[in-house]
Amino acid sequence: MRALIFKHYGGLEQVTFADIPRPVPKPDEILVQVHAAGLNPIDTMIPKGTFKPILRFQLPATLGSDLAGVVVDIGSRVTRFKPGDAVFASIFDLGTGALAEFAVVPESAAAFKPANLDFVQAASIPMVGLTSWQALKERARITRGQKVFIPAGSGGIGTFAIQLAKHLGATVATTTSTGNVELVRSLGADEVIDYKKQEFEEVLHDYDAVLGTVRGDSLMKALRILKPNSTVVSLIGPPDAAFARARGMNVFMKFVFGLLSRKIIRRAQKCGAEYSFLFVHPDGRQLAEIGELLKAEIIRPVIDKVFPFDQAKEALAYLEKGRAKGKVVVQIR
Repeated sequence: MRALIFKHYGGLEQVTFADIPRPVPKPDEILVQVHAAGLNPIDTMIPKGTFKPILRFQLPATLGSDLAGVVVDIGSRVTRFKPGDAVFASIFDLGTGALAEFAVVPESAAAFKPANLDFVQAASIPMVGLTSWQALKERARITRGQKVFIPAGSGGIGTFAIQLAKHLGATVATTTSTGNVELVRSLGADEVIDYKKQEFEEVLHDYDAVLGTVRGDSLMKALRILKPNSTVVSLIGPPDAAFARARGMNVFMKFVFGLLSRKIIRRAQKCGAEYSFLFVHPDGRQLAEIGELLKAEIIRPVIDKVFPFDQAKEALAYLEKGRAKGKVVVQIR
């Protein structure tokens, strides 16, 4: 089968197409014929070796984390799915990739594709949906009437997280450029800061939660808008010791991550806030709940551009520029 792989670390120049053996599902896995694969910023960072200390890949490795497609084979212990079922899933951090004609998916990571979405739309959802769900529902425990700051509202995470936060009953603030103001308002953002005209930390006050999505000093600035007993959930780091413990890392890595996160944790504590780093994990049960929101059209996919499989490498390069409004998807079948 054809797949987009990287043989060595070093960046997108190491990424190439290859013919590799079609995978065989283990007893608890399904084999999916991939119709579309959604791209995420981490897919452009992995070939550079950015996450080499955290993510273990057996090279050559297939790229891609999100997929939608049709089940063609199942393992002996699979009970929820059968051949012919349309599914979607995130296989991030599972040692396999989605940018291929076929992919194995643990039964526990998959969910039925919402019937009202096509494969491209469904493939755009898993990682941003699960990340938003795990950050806002599990970590920040957002409830009705709270105020949430979700920067970079027009990006892949932002477009989904705004909609989920509104569904949870929150008042949502975001940042974006002038050209994307109407887009984020249409998704439910209540307070929109045009970052080319205003500094968000001078406008926003008394927020209950911040979702860290922007690198640089944005996270430190965001601490200034929080009220006591608030929450900071960062998707971009720094990783903390709790993350190292959860992944079973050695004492040295726990120490390193504790050191890296010490400054932001102390600053957050001074503001009465709790800081944590979130690394999304696949979860078919959560994805099924997200699927119900998509079926009810409470949340809608936002897709910037769709590339054919032959141009998957160009799709990654396009995503890497950081200008996409919503998601970038590769159509494989």
